[in-house]
Amino acid sequence: MKLDLSGKTALITGGSSGLGFAMAKSFVLCGAKTIILARDETRLRKAKIEIDLLGLEPLVAISCDLTDASTVAVALSSLITHKISPDIVVNNAGSSARSNFLDLTEDQLLSDFRLKLFSAIQITQHALPDMKSRRYGRIINVTAIVGKTPNAGSSPTALSRAAGLAWTKSLSLETAPFGITVNSLCVGKIISGQWERRYENSVKEESYEDYLKKLGSPIPMLRMGHPEEFANVATFLASDLASYVTGCAINVDGGLCAVT
Repeated sequence: MKLDLSGKTALITGGSSGLGFAMAKSFVLCGAKTIILARDETRLRKAKIEIDLLGLEPLVAISCDLTDASTVAVALSSLITHKISPDIVVNNAGSSARSNFLDLTEDQLLSDFRLKLFSAIQITQHALPDMKSRRYGRIINVTAIVGKTPNAGSSPTALSRAAGLAWTKSLSLETAPFGITVNSLCVGKIISGQWERRYENSVKEESYEDYLKKLGSPIPMLRMGHPEEFANVATFLASDLASYVTGCAINVDGGLCAVT
């Protein structure tokens, strides 16, 4: 079986680096016209150049601050102007915000929800009417296993991720009669820029490779995941091969999460 997204248009938030970029590259390689939204214009340009060099469908890159609803609205308006209607929406933007509970502020919570949940809802509400009229669509919400199994100090991201899981299930029940699937991919420990930044901010008593090995040692598969492995699962869910999979929260974590 071959994953084929030919003739489909995909929209990925947070698509200029890490998991988002890996998914964008995989989608393009499978034939999809792919649009990425991200805030960092330098990373956007770099991502576009790298994917365009593949000589396939060129990438569309749009600068957008997903924490600002008005900026998101402008980006979505540009899609209407260019008559772009996504068949696939991947709500991927996010970060791993942490805070001790007594230090947690309302602004921190609202900021985390705005980035990870409210922007996803805004973008999905934009894309859904056309999906319903076509009776076809794929919505993939990238969340994290901390939404299922929170740990100490994870309140900001655990709350927003848990809300994302609940929204995924609720929306999937509304859209199923229209042939639209809605699923969540729960990230575990995947090698990405956030771990490199954490290493750079650490004491650096070991090499980066040893640092990653230590992070991966508690995982049943004894290693961290690679962005391409995550992108493979997302590409499957975006394809016609996953036409009967909806309302699921799939862990992509090497077996780390105790909750299925």
